[in-house]
Amino acid sequence: MIKTLIFDFGDVFINLDKLGAMQNALKLFELKTFEEDMIATNIQYEIGKVSTSGFIDFYLSKFSNLDETQIIDAWNFVLKDFPKYRLDFIKDLAQKGDYRLILLSNTNTMHINFIKSAIDFYEDFKSCFEKFYLSHEIHLRKPNPEIFDFVLLENNLNPNECLFIDDTKENTETAKSMGIHVWNIDETKEDVVNLFDIKKDLF
Repeated sequence: MIKTLIFDFGDVFINLDKLGAMQNALKLFELKTFEEDMIATNIQYEIGKVSTSGFIDFYLSKFSNLDETQIIDAWNFVLKDFPKYRLDFIKDLAQKGDYRLILLSNTNTMHINFIKSAIDFYEDFKSCFEKFYLSHEIHLRKPNPEIFDFVLLENNLNPNECLFIDDTKENTETAKSMGIHVWNIDETKEDVVNLFDIKKDLF
């Protein structure tokens, strides 16, 4: 029986434009693919091992023709709208209290600050969750098994009583290998608010 619901954030609650963001950044940087040092720096920033100023300085030193605003705008390009009906869905779940609710997101300081400024109901959303784990705060990221071990241990959870919802296949595959039930949501045709219809076999 499912007792705990563990949700991703991007493309589960807030809409993302991953492809558009990548194309926009590559055009700005005049590259065909992201270089290894860029990928490594992005990951380090996502787990809080690089500061925001250090992250921006890295890109400014690499692309001296750009300014700080261009870097920040390119980084936040991926973030789109947060439909209010999804807030209503999670608020209703929290109010009913039938499940423990946990958020587990790969995110970073700039993204979360942008979301806080752009989404006026961010604090209402955050308050729906018993735990709200952001990768840059806990220094762990999906799909590494360590992040799931951390969540299970800190909250005394039985993997078989958890359902993890995430749009990234790598993330759900790791969780599944650890005995956690998963829903690899296809954000192009599925919506988290239909959770109990789509995964009705688990409830």
